[in-house]
Amino acid sequence: MKFFFPDSQDLVSPTYDFVNDEYSPLRVRQRDDLYAHEVLERVPYDGILVSKAIVDGSVAGSGKYSTAQRERLYRLGVRRFFRLPDGVESLGDCGAFNYVNEERPPYTVGEVLDYYEGCGFDAGVSVDHVVLGYDKDAGVDDAPTDWKARRLISLEYAESFLSAAGDQGYRVEPVGAAQGWSPASYCDSVQALQNMGYHRIALGGMAPLRTPDILACLLAIDRVRNSDVSLHLLGVTRVNSMNEFTTLGVDSFDSTSPFRQAFMDDRRNYHTKDSAFVAIRVPQVDGNPALKRAILGGLVSQKDAVRVERTCLRSLRAFDKGRSSVEEVLGHLAEYEQLTRPRRSYLDDYRTTLEAAPWRSCPCAICRACSVEVVIFRGTERNKRRGFHNIAVFGEMVRSLITPPRKAKSNAR
Repeated sequence: MKFFFPDSQDLVSPTYDFVNDEYSPLRVRQRDDLYAHEVLERVPYDGILVSKAIVDGSVAGSGKYSTAQRERLYRLGVRRFFRLPDGVESLGDCGAFNYVNEERPPYTVGEVLDYYEGCGFDAGVSVDHVVLGYDKDAGVDDAPTDWKARRLISLEYAESFLSAAGDQGYRVEPVGAAQGWSPASYCDSVQALQNMGYHRIALGGMAPLRTPDILACLLAIDRVRNSDVSLHLLGVTRVNSMNEFTTLGVDSFDSTSPFRQAFMDDRRNYHTKDSAFVAIRVPQVDGNPALKRAILGGLVSQKDAVRVERTCLRSLRAFDKGRSSVEEVLGHLAEYEQLTRPRRSYLDDYRTTLEAAPWRSCPCAICRACSVEVVIFRGTERNKRRGFHNIAVFGEMVRSLITPPRKAKSNAR
């Protein structure tokens, strides 16, 4: 099972000063900052996924790349731009969720193929259009008009994509995108893509589905899937079901979930193999909207807020060195909570995190280098490092899966 990490230009600065919370004045982001595979001693993923919508933008916006970054990607190619180690694959797609509200995809087949070939991707997914709904009992023709239209649009683009890639001699491996709203419709899409000549198929629109629904779709697909056809799950993270997915033809998947939980989840911020911990929130005084409003309204003294903020950070670092107790740290954090006024108190969760001190026993390069800073919820440099740590833990979990042998199957047709 291969794990692909979707790119969103997530890097960290190796020279960032945590004590003063500032970057080196000599820092050049693209030259000096590092990707997860450069920070961690063991590459945590088998490949990266880079969406055209992220690079070139779409109707929803300009994307995450500056003009200079975009030009550099096209000039250097995906391997040199990301400084990918040998063995790490590259997969491109269109980023269909970025134009999900449009009637049709905003890209032509030619534009997408030029993007894949111009950047030198190993493989690229055909243009698709996400179906906005799911009904497990609905058949191929028994669905809202919009759902049926989006599935047919995806298949039409897939046929043109494969034909154009072959006619023009593109080197990128074509991956057909299958959309659906039920086991029957996904099954029909996969069968149609196989008939076109695809040997690798990406299943889109499944990220919001419950695991039983995903399995139901895979079981239906498996009844028609040819033995030489492999499946990729777009945006699906279900580690506990990966062995079962494998028996049903899934070879790869992509997800940002472990990374994003580092700073988007309310509770599961710092991952371990067996658990997850709340990160300790010490927001910057000038970066917390509620605190800034309180200061501007005269309800809180800026001087007091800065003093308590700095005391919390000093106390956490002292605790990490055995010079402060859990109770002392919690006392300072409680005082800062009163000023920042979060929607709920995290003090009980902080106690759990501090008493376990999971960063001390973690062998990853992030935790060894950053120590307690990795569990402090504060600014992009700490939060992304914690995300990289989570990816490292997740990668090891994927590698540790006991993959059962696939059942033998003959061609369905």
